[in-house]
Amino acid sequence: MPETSLQHARGRVRATSTREGDTEWLCAQAASGYANYDPATGRFSLDATQAACLADESSTSFLAGGMAVVSSMHRDEDTVRAAFRSGEGIGWHEHNHDLFSGTERFFRPGYTANLLTSWIPAFSGLEQALQRGITVADVGCGHGASTLIMAEAFPRSTFVGFDAHPESVVAARSSAEAAGLAGRVAFEVASAREFPGEGYGLVCVFDALHDMGDRTAAAVHIRSVLDDDAVVLLVEPAAGDRLEDNLGLVGRLFYSASTFICTPVSRDQDGPTAACLGAQAGEARLRRVLGDAGFASVRRAAETPFNMVLEVRP
Repeated sequence: MPETSLQHARGRVRATSTREGDTEWLCAQAASGYANYDPATGRFSLDATQAACLADESSTSFLAGGMAVVSSMHRDEDTVRAAFRSGEGIGWHEHNHDLFSGTERFFRPGYTANLLTSWIPAFSGLEQALQRGITVADVGCGHGASTLIMAEAFPRSTFVGFDAHPESVVAARSSAEAAGLAGRVAFEVASAREFPGEGYGLVCVFDALHDMGDRTAAAVHIRSVLDDDAVVLLVEPAAGDRLEDNLGLVGRLFYSASTFICTPVSRDQDGPTAACLGAQAGEARLRRVLGDAGFASVRRAAETPFNMVLEVRP
């Protein structure tokens, strides 16, 4: 029998199938409101909103990556329960592998939509420097989505992605090879406190500083490897400085993920002395971290409903 077929037509995604298992699954999606059913034709479809959330990986509303993160949280329930009882952390590498690919799929659409069009242009002189050619470090790069977006856009600059998780570095190298960028971008296993190099014109930290155990030590090291007129592009989850500022849908998402992932990862690195900033650290706490590390200037350069983007200079 034929496979399920998917096609885009006039902004809609339609699916047909003759396999009973597929049909039953589609019925469940229609009953849940994730798909539509037309009794006149017997066909299932996704409208534009449903497609943006469930089928279009370039959409900033794409949620499938987030669902993979949720899957990892369920699979890691026993590990998290034990950590709660013992007070110990959970290393990033100890989580289910759904977390690693899910994190990349969740954040990549936002980077694709914003990094080149609004975040980098919001930094004075940065786009021009990247066009001329500088050396860039992407710290906590994960599977390398942000690194590769920049490397493709700015061929005269040199990019190195660093991550402490070897499996993610392997995945990033594979993505670079597939994109034809392996000759212009490198990925190395290294922590934020110890990554090599100096004279960087730009250091990026995308949604990673709050996961670090000693966030100030990481910031001190980052400052030490910057060129004289360099800048740090710091992206963190959008959050207010007070709990009551975050009691909404975005706060629900990030606090929940932070409980299972971010805070235990921070605790794993430095035990009881870990920062455990969490995914809703807020701008004031981030400014204190950066000030303690010796940075003189911190400016909110851009923001989205999910991100705050800080321009940090020595």
